[in-house]
Amino acid sequence: MSVRIASSADMPDALLDIPEIASVGIIGAGQMGNGIAHVCALAGIPVAMVDIAPVALDKAVATIARNMERQIGRKLITPEQRDAALALITTSTDYASFSGTDFVIEAATEKEAIKREVFKALVPHLKPSAMVASNTSSISITRLGAGTDRPEKFIGMHFMNPVPIMKLVEIIRGIATDEPTFRAVDALAKRLGKQTATSEDFPAFIVNRILVPMINEAVYALYEGVGDIRSIDTAMRLGANHPMGPLELADFIGLDTCLSIMQVLYDGLSDSKYRPCPLLVKYVEAGWYGRKTGRGFYDYSQDPPVPTR
Repeated sequence: MSVRIASSADMPDALLDIPEIASVGIIGAGQMGNGIAHVCALAGIPVAMVDIAPVALDKAVATIARNMERQIGRKLITPEQRDAALALITTSTDYASFSGTDFVIEAATEKEAIKREVFKALVPHLKPSAMVASNTSSISITRLGAGTDRPEKFIGMHFMNPVPIMKLVEIIRGIATDEPTFRAVDALAKRLGKQTATSEDFPAFIVNRILVPMINEAVYALYEGVGDIRSIDTAMRLGANHPMGPLELADFIGLDTCLSIMQVLYDGLSDSKYRPCPLLVKYVEAGWYGRKTGRGFYDYSQDPPVPTR
């Protein structure tokens, strides 16, 4: 006869001291950071957004307002909801603005060294009970959390882009992440109207472990002359019913981000099938990151965009 021992994962919420997330801080005012701020504010949660560049913060607030206007036009929200949400967003260049925040989400560049410096500067400003998340799409949560003073309160919360539209949030537990933190973050994601998928802490987690190698293979197909840009994208849109082709999607994600994820997979799993395509490396070296720089596999200076090669 076997006996099953209950773990904290089996316990109902009432038996766990699950912290309440009444306020959220966001580090980084780029595409992901402003999207996370957008959905948190619409859910009625006060948001403090920090970036080193004041101009980035101004641009982020303008982007959020513009995207909310689109939602009003589609009758997804009312003007009153927009006004109330925008009033909940404050901006700063100082981590001290997080001193009373319950939960801080880092949405900085997908470079481990940069994220480590962010967390090093952040933690002295946090209250002891504050939880911290990284929006990383590939980097080890265990490793990032170990570089803070609270690995048990550190977790991965990977939003999909564009955040206001995409329904999924991947939640990644580091080896030290405790159950109350996991439960609190899962509840927050659902409060934001998202569905969650829980991933183990392996390189690139679930979505990008599958998606980005597919993009890398599409770049190899271009590199080897299997098809041109339009043919590869058309084949996958019409042949696999994808909403956009893999090269178009790479431009949307950012070729620098795609390369970073492939490097994490290649280094973390030591498998040659994850070797970044040399053509992807060359585009990044050229500064052709996709839509955000105006050129990637497509040239966005023209409407509609045309292939660069």
